[in-house]
Amino acid sequence: MSTIKEVASLAGVSPATVSRVMNGEVPVAEQTRRRVEEAMQRLGYRPNSFARSLASNRSDCIGLVISHLAGPFMGTMMVNLEERLRLNQKSLLVASGHNELSREMESIDFLMSRRCDGLLIQSDRLSDDALIALAAEIPLVVINRLVPELANQCSYVDNQRGSYLATRHLIQQGHRYIACITGPLWKQDAAQRLVGFRQAMAEAGLDVPEDAVIEGSWQESSGRNAVDTLRQRHLHFTALAVGNDDMAIGAMMRLQELGLNVPRDVSLIGFDDEVYAHYVTPGLTSVHVPVDRMAQAASGQLMSLAYDAPWEGERCFATHLVERGTVAPPP
Repeated sequence: MSTIKEVASLAGVSPATVSRVMNGEVPVAEQTRRRVEEAMQRLGYRPNSFARSLASNRSDCIGLVISHLAGPFMGTMMVNLEERLRLNQKSLLVASGHNELSREMESIDFLMSRRCDGLLIQSDRLSDDALIALAAEIPLVVINRLVPELANQCSYVDNQRGSYLATRHLIQQGHRYIACITGPLWKQDAAQRLVGFRQAMAEAGLDVPEDAVIEGSWQESSGRNAVDTLRQRHLHFTALAVGNDDMAIGAMMRLQELGLNVPRDVSLIGFDDEVYAHYVTPGLTSVHVPVDRMAQAASGQLMSLAYDAPWEGERCFATHLVERGTVAPPP
């Protein structure tokens, strides 16, 4: 493997000049830069990234702590984070917490031990106080969650407004008996979506019986189970406002198994607008969450914090309703 001294010799410059070209932080004459780059290419020289990080005190690597790796939401988020960082010659190092607090803390320790220049955090388990303390140690942006004390370092969705719009759409179609299947209510997004549901019902002067709200797990199976629970409670409902698409599809499958037609007998609306919402029959009406834009904004925010890169953009992202085939007037 060639060395920096050999590159310098071939280009007719000093090793220090080669370092300046590689780091890109100190201006170098264009002709000199081209000679150095041509010498590196001819010799097949590959810079030692670890040595460069020691010299510059930067690794050009961003760490991502993610609650879990499965699902289209997380996949879309990671793709957009990686693409935006790659455009800025930064690498993304991912560690999953597997929905456990201890493993999320281990992931943070791992990424910081790898000299990451900043952290992107997508976590429900870490407390606000823990995130605030971590932000004092390293540039940090929180994704898909609002920490009030770190409001300028968060990239998140207006979940309450999205759920409000979904529920209002059902009401505008004529529904008065609407049940709600939520995600785990200890999670910020699930709790906010329930608030939006209650807000729309209250504005319409509609009661929400205690039995009409079922707490699910975000999983398809909990949507199926929620339908059974509602029927066991002998609760009359003509529509379901569901906290995410997985549970909505589970609920729809269970309704169909019971011989009920969606939307003729029961209308149903999901949240997230996952890619498969297009392909189920009937197509799932859902609230679209702009995961791509949220992730790109989080990358831009962190570039600004970690590398003083200019950035101006949104922090709170609006949702909108995508109408397909699961909502109709009540029978």
